[in-house]
Amino acid sequence: MSKEIEEGLTFDFDFTKLRKAVAQCQSDVVPVVAQDADTKEVLIVAYANALALETALKEGMATFWSTSRNELWIKGKTSGDYLKLVEVRVNCEQNSLLYLVRPAGKGACHTKGQNGLPRRGCYYRSLDLTDGKTLRFVPGME
Repeated sequence: MSKEIEEGLTFDFDFTKLRKAVAQCQSDVVPVVAQDADTKEVLIVAYANALALETALKEGMATFWSTSRNELWIKGKTSGDYLKLVEVRVNCEQNSLLYLVRPAGKGACHTKGQNGLPRRGCYYRSLDLTDGKTLRFVPGME
């Protein structure tokens, strides 16, 4: 993935991502939203399979299934930016999960802000509603 896509202000949304990533994944997965239990900020949207959910419950840490690497992903294991699990909620159709978490590190996103630190969450840019094409950094999250 390019740095411009991940960190720039060019809007080049990939509507095929789910079809490509999930269809090629070697595991059955459901979407998972990781939300800060205190601020309610959405930090990450990822995927989990049965093993990821079992591991999250056992370890008390947000755990996902990486669809690109086809492997278990305990958020923070390599970066130190863990997300401590507070509660797991399931939606009405039982096909997605909500992890309420407390960040236990410097941030939750793998990208870094101008200060060189991981961004608090992955949703640090907003789309201009007037043209639907222009991205802007959310103030304070540059």
